[in-house]
Amino acid sequence: MEPSTNGSPSFFDRYAYAIKAIIIFVLMLILLVPAALIQNIIWERRDRQNEATQEIGSRWGGEQNITGPVLAIPYKPGTSEATYVYLLPDSLRINGELLPEKLHRGIFNVAVYNARLQLSGTFNRNELLSLNIPPSALDWEHASVLIGISDLRGIGNQVQMMWNGKSYAFNPGLVSKDLFDNGIQTPVSVTPGDALGGNFSLELGIKGSGRISFSPVGKTTTVGINSSWTDPGFDEAFPPKTRRVDEKGFAATWQVQHLNRNYPQSWEGKKFNIHSADFGIKLFMPAESYQMSMRAVKYAVMIIGLTFFVFYFIELSQRRALHPLQYALIGLALCIFYTLLISISEQINFMMAYVIASVLTIGLIIAYTAAAFKSRRIAAGIGATLTILYGFIYVIISAEDQALLMGSLGLFIILALIMYFSTTIKWDKLGQKNTNIQQ
Repeated sequence: MEPSTNGSPSFFDRYAYAIKAIIIFVLMLILLVPAALIQNIIWERRDRQNEATQEIGSRWGGEQNITGPVLAIPYKPGTSEATYVYLLPDSLRINGELLPEKLHRGIFNVAVYNARLQLSGTFNRNELLSLNIPPSALDWEHASVLIGISDLRGIGNQVQMMWNGKSYAFNPGLVSKDLFDNGIQTPVSVTPGDALGGNFSLELGIKGSGRISFSPVGKTTTVGINSSWTDPGFDEAFPPKTRRVDEKGFAATWQVQHLNRNYPQSWEGKKFNIHSADFGIKLFMPAESYQMSMRAVKYAVMIIGLTFFVFYFIELSQRRALHPLQYALIGLALCIFYTLLISISEQINFMMAYVIASVLTIGLIIAYTAAAFKSRRIAAGIGATLTILYGFIYVIISAEDQALLMGSLGLFIILALIMYFSTTIKWDKLGQKNTNIQQ
């Protein structure tokens, strides 16, 4: 651009770097569009993974919830229709082992398991006294034991229960769906002479995928589960009382009292949500790649913006201009990093995928910078800066609990460095020097 005829710099000469900064900022905003499209790709791939999980679950068995045993006694209050009174166990003990596997559908892996559970405990029918129901209104001869199982396709054995020393075989279906929609049942013999109401024990083999949970129906519920799975999650109503998670797997125990939940030991009809206090285990797939990739994409604006800042300050300090098209190419390379990350992490673990995608992206930008500036020193500086930046982003997305704190401190330090380097530039001389160069 030519200077004005009177020898003084023109408006565009004087503010050329300011105009360039505005163009770079607009370009950065435009590059957020492909970053948003990449988020849509992640959601799409996650949906496909969920479809794979549902398809495998439909064949193997879905997420399983075990509720019970519960004693259901027919009750006819006056002249109204017959209903059921439900009695929960006085004590419930569940011990078992999860045998995990990984099933594959295309590139997607789904965690499934075989659970071997032993359930035992006692019922105390004195808990019914709080209902003020006449004993003659209860039909003990037709009492049934119900066990809620969310996906019956996963049952792997003929369930037999020892009840007061006698063996009973369960059948599919429920006498009532007041408590849960799916399950098994068996009639039991309860006589007026039974002091408690029933002692029971049974073994349950069940297949499922992703998660297994339990309802704390006992006045005291004790659950102990162990498995060779090394990445469990305990994220429902009650955390384990004790837990061990290491390279050999995990072992966890829960102890829940009836005071910890929001329903009593007995009631009539459909009055309470028996699943309100469920707890259990989720089998996480190692390195939730889509979740981690989504976190990484959220920092795209910071990576693109800081990279552009670095190139812009190099322009100011070295008097070596880049064309806006070159900024666009560098920005697109930064965006392609995320597509590389997503596609590679579907094949290997996330950390290695992040390293590979970072090396490829940084290497491409280093080579391009060396050619654009004709300087290996500047290219090496850009490479070192991007390496630190990508390493910092990985630390943030890996440390979920401290992500906000670390991100805030990192941004503060970066802003402080930018402010420091900006003081080394003689802003009032930029337009004059630029004019002299052009002359």
